[in-house]
Parts: sequence; C-alpha cells; structure tokens
Amino acid sequence: MRRDLLASFVVFLVALPLSLGIAVASGAPVAAGLIAAVVGGVVAGALGGSPLQVSGPAAGLTVIVFSLVQEYGWRATCTITLLAGALQLALGAARVARAALAISPAVVHGMLAGIGAVIVLAQVHVVLGGSPQESSLTDLRELPGQIAAPHAHTTLLGGLTILILLCWNRLPRRGRFGTALRLVPGPLPAIAVATATAWALGWETARVDLPGTLLEDWAPPVLPHGPPGGIIAAVGSVGVVAAVASLLCAVAVDRMRPAGVPRSDLDKDLRAQGVANMVSGFLGGLPIASVIVRSTANLQAGARTRLSSVLHGVWVLVLALACGPIIEQIPLSALAALLVVLGCRLMDLAHVRDLRHHREAPAYFATLGGVVVLGLGKGVLLGIGVMALLALRRLTTLSVRAEQLVPSPDDGPAPPRWHVVVQGTFTFLGVPKVTRLLQQIPTGGNVDLDLNVDFMDHAAFDAVHQWRIAHERQGGRVDIDEVHEAWYERAVTGDDTPPSKTPPQTPWWAPWSDRRNADSASAAEPPPASDLLLAGVRRYHDSTAPLVRPIMAELAMEQKPQNLFITCVDSRVVPNIITASGPGDLFINRNVGNLVPRHGAYPADDAVMATVEYAVEVLGIRTITVCGHANCGAMAALLAGGTEVKHLHHLSRWLEHGLHSIARFLESDAAKGENPLPHLCKINVIQQLDNLTTHPWLGHRVESGEIELVGLYLDLPTANVEVLDRATGTFAPVPDEAPAGDRQDTPTPS
Repeated sequence: MRRDLLASFVVFLVALPLSLGIAVASGAPVAAGLIAAVVGGVVAGALGGSPLQVSGPAAGLTVIVFSLVQEYGWRATCTITLLAGALQLALGAARVARAALAISPAVVHGMLAGIGAVIVLAQVHVVLGGSPQESSLTDLRELPGQIAAPHAHTTLLGGLTILILLCWNRLPRRGRFGTALRLVPGPLPAIAVATATAWALGWETARVDLPGTLLEDWAPPVLPHGPPGGIIAAVGSVGVVAAVASLLCAVAVDRMRPAGVPRSDLDKDLRAQGVANMVSGFLGGLPIASVIVRSTANLQAGARTRLSSVLHGVWVLVLALACGPIIEQIPLSALAALLVVLGCRLMDLAHVRDLRHHREAPAYFATLGGVVVLGLGKGVLLGIGVMALLALRRLTTLSVRAEQLVPSPDDGPAPPRWHVVVQGTFTFLGVPKVTRLLQQIPTGGNVDLDLNVDFMDHAAFDAVHQWRIAHERQGGRVDIDEVHEAWYERAVTGDDTPPSKTPPQTPWWAPWSDRRNADSASAAEPPPASDLLLAGVRRYHDSTAPLVRPIMAELAMEQKPQNLFITCVDSRVVPNIITASGPGDLFINRNVGNLVPRHGAYPADDAVMATVEYAVEVLGIRTITVCGHANCGAMAALLAGGTEVKHLHHLSRWLEHGLHSIARFLESDAAKGENPLPHLCKINVIQQLDNLTTHPWLGHRVESGEIELVGLYLDLPTANVEVLDRATGTFAPVPDEAPAGDRQDTPTPS
C-alpha cells in the first residue's frame, strides 16, 4: 500500500501536464484530457490485464484526434472514440491481441517519429505565439514567418519550459535532496515555474480555459456526418492504433516488471482498453491508450499492484475539481513546449541504428515521411508496403560467388579446381544468376559447390542438377555440400518427407574435449593442444567462416560495438555465448576476477581504465557491463587471505584491487547462512561498478545518465545469467524476452 500510494502520486505528477498538453494539441477541450486521464487510471487500471501499466491520453493519438475534430467536430469525435472502444472490446473478446504485435517495429517506431515531427511542427507555432496550421507542410512553410515575428512573452515562457525540461535530469542525484528530486518528474517543475513566472510578472499570454467542473459542458455524443467509409476508417484507425500502442506498452512493461508481478494478459488488457475508451467517449474524453512514459514512472517509483494506476486517476479527479483556478493560470505556450520536447523524444534516432543492422531503416523513414506528408493512416500503409517489399527482396536475395583454388605443388598435375558458394533463398528468380556463373566454369574442372540456402524450389534444383550432369559428362567432377537442409539431396532421391533441421552432433561452441570424444572416442591418448587449436581453425574455415564473412567484410574497416563488457579470464565464461552476440557487438576486457582498479589505487594499473577510456571516448560506447561468475578462483583466493597465491607475485599484487570487495563482504549481513564464495562473487560485481564511478571523468557521466552501468552474474552449474538491480543490490533472473513497446522515453535498465 505504501509503495503504490507513493507511485500513484508520482504518476499523477507526470500525467497532469501531459494530459492538458495533449488535449490542447488535439484541438479538444482541455477538460477532455483530464477526463481521459481519470477514466484511463480508474477504469483501465481496475480492469486491465497489466497491473503496472498506466493508461490515459497518448501523444501518439494526437494527430488522429486533431484531424477528426477538424473534420467531424468534437462531439462526433467522442462518438468515434466510443465506437473505437467497442471495436477494441470485440477484438479482445476474439482473443486476437497478439496479432497486433505482427506489425514491424520499423513501422511502429517510424509512425511514432512521424507523429513526433507533426507535434513539433504544430506546437512550435504555439510556443512562438501563433496557431497550428491545417497540415504539417503548411506548418513548415509558415514557420520562418512565425519565427520572424514571435510573441515575446509567450516565446520566453515556452523557452523557459524547454530549458527546465532539458536540465532537470542533469541535476545532482546524490543525498536526500537528490533522492527527493528523483521522485519529482520534470514536467511538473517546468510547468509550475512557467506558470509562476507569467503570474508574477503579469505577462499577457493565452492560458488554459477550464470549465467549472469536468462535466459542466457535457452533452451526449452525436453521430458523425460524412461518408460511411470515412467514418469506419476513422473508428478503425483510432481503435487499432490505440490497441497496438497499448499492447506494445504492455509487452515493454513485462520486460521491466519486478519479481512477483504476473505477466500481462494481453487479451484482457485489450478488453479493458475498449471499456475505458467507451466510457471516455461517452463522458467527452480523449481516446485512451497505455502510455510508456507513465508506466515507466510507475515502475521506477516502486509500484507493485494496479492500485497505483487507479489512485493516480483519483488524484487527477480531485485536483481538477478542487484546483481549477490554479490550472487556468497555466500558459498554453508552456504546455506546447512540453509537447515539443515530447515530440523530439518520439523521434528517437537510436532506433535507426538498430534497424540499420537489419536493413529495415527504409521502412522507418518511409513511415516517418508518409505520416508527415500524407497523414497518419496513409503513412503507416506506406511503411507497411515498404516493409513488405523489403521482406520480398530478402526472400529473393541470392548471392553467388566463385573462386579458382590454387593447387598445391605437392599435388602434381591436376585439373583446375573451383569453389562455388550459393547463399540465400534459391528460387526460379535466382536461376539465371546461378546458371550464368556455372556456365563460365571451364569443362573438365573439379567443382566444390556449397549450397548455403534456406530454401530451394524445383526450378532451382533442376537447373543445378542438369548443369551437374552436363559437367560430369564432359569429364569434370562436382561435389555438392549443403550447409543447412538437404534440399538438393532430397530432390535427387525423391524423399518427400518434410526437411528437418537436425543440428550437428556437436555444435560449434562445444568444447574441444566434447568434439574429440565424439569424433575420436577410440583414441588412445589426447592429441596435443596445438593440434586441437588447428583442428578448431579448420572447422571454423569449413563451416563458420563462410557464414560470417559478409559480416566481417562490413566490419573490416570500422567497429561499432554496443557494450563494453568487463569480465573474468575464466575459460568457462564466454561473453558472446551468454549474450547471444556476434562480431562487432561487444568490446571485451578480461582480467583475473573482473576487477576495476579504483581512482588513485595502489598498485597503479592503467590497463582496465585504458580500455574503458577508449571505449567511451573513441568508440562512443554508452553501456558498461561488469560480469562475475560462480566459483571464481580470484574470489576464492581473496577469501583465503591470498595465502594460496602468495608465491605468484604478479597475481598477488593484482588481487589487492579486490580488497574493497572483501571489506564490503565482511560488512554485509547477507552472508549469514549462505555459501560465502558465490556471495562474494556477486558483491564483487557491485563493488567494481562502484569503482568505475570513482574516476571523476566517468562518474560525472554516470550521474548525468550519459553512461549506463549494468551488473551480470553467471551461475556456472545452471548456465543461467542474473542481472543486478542496483537500487536493491540484489541479483534476479533476466526478464523474459519480448519486443520493445511504444516508447516515448527510454526506460533505464537495472
């Protein structure tokens, strides 16, 4: 109850200014934003399937609502909201919630970025003292004139609001004062200071116009007038966009939920969103969706049940009824400035970097541009179309390469030998490309043909098979090796059983000893280590190198790792396996005990911090991970007081950097009744993260949020990885994987 009560008040502080700003930007009455916040909190919070999710008016629906208000009027828009809620209720009853997640993240993020651009272009006019135009292109065309003739007081208030919003998260967060600041979201002081400044200086500027009570001007919703097709499209756009936003938010919240909180029931949550939109539309409120900004604030404030969401709606209702005169002092330019910052956050280009790796950035930019130029519905359809073309292109992408192998002098006279690799999806569309290359191979040569394909249709098989027959008839030899499934072999033998992806007896990442036991179990004695090493290299050349060669060629001139990974030299810890990462992802520093020397530590050692400095300053890495593991020999040596390694002089000096971990271990009371070695291994991870912050240049960046620190612990017996919750100092299982949600702000991982 205490946690939920505090969290509800924090969410209320976030929701109030956002609800007012979204209502103004939507062209709706200001009271509509407050009604939607109340209904979203109380109704959706009480009935929803995601206990920590917070619903209310969402910036992502602003563009849709504004166009509906302009075309049909406000009361008819309320009817469309009500019908959209009924549509969501029907979809939830049909249990099709997960189908909405099939929309590509490239389209979703592009849609949000486009909405952000539309919001910024419109609200900048309000910040400068003008009014939004009828379209984004007109907003852009009229912007230079608006900038040339701004309203001084209005513009200053908007600029003050933006300045406070940008600086709030950079204030110090240490001590009691810093803890109190963390509980106050930036929009509240920004709006409060702008309001107080306008009131104290007596500036003339447009302010919020709030009715005496929320339902003072209430009237029943009216039916929209217009072509039935347009009305149906409007209902569908509101219902589907709100549903997708809510479902993606629920999935994102699931990823961040603390231990003990149940996973979201997406169908139940969709039904709750439908009921809430029906109630909001009937009462004259904005459309409702789950909002990641409020949900993240709810999580970070420590909420544990749905009570927090319900209470936040109650606080909005109480304030709207009791503090109307205060709300009416809020300048509209301050709310517009708040939405400008929010719109810029929606245009998070960090998504482009992730999408570029999967070659989906064109769909992102197509959706963004389409939303700005054509409108939301057409923009999303354009993005889906581009995504479909990209998927079709992948299905027909085929690479073919051939090289003549240089014969060894020991082989004597031998026919020329060629190595041909066909990679991708081999259909009739790729037949001309493959046959053209195969026909260039001289007759009489030996050909090693690697079919690294995930599918081969009959036309492709027939082309390869007929060429093989002709080539061998003229004295050549063809050896076909299929890297994945045996498409060619099954076609030759007439085997019509479904292809099965049977893994090799020993995977590529298995230890040498496992492969040796599987391949040569009868050997009298193990081969030398150098032979094992070279055998591993040969296996890499045969199976793995052809697969990673395109990636390595792309990375050959530049590396762009995402994470600095500091871990132990222990041979059982393989960072790329436990993080499912590949070449170019991790910038790895390994040392005995995954230690990080403190600033000014003795004996001095710059090796680790040289790696950190290069990672941050040159490579631009913004996430540093320290990963410990069970049964760490370095920690065992520290527990034994260093007696077992005192004859190893270099190692003994290095382990002096772990004395702070031992001191922290002795001060903790969690070791009572617990095996001391794993407890010290975990405490050591926490201590090394703290050691990083002792270096002034790095500690400042961590405090400002520019650098993120992550702690991991690998439990060797179970092969499970746990993640550190720095707030509680405990390790917990990594949440189940789920696609990212409809983000308006980046949540901070543990």
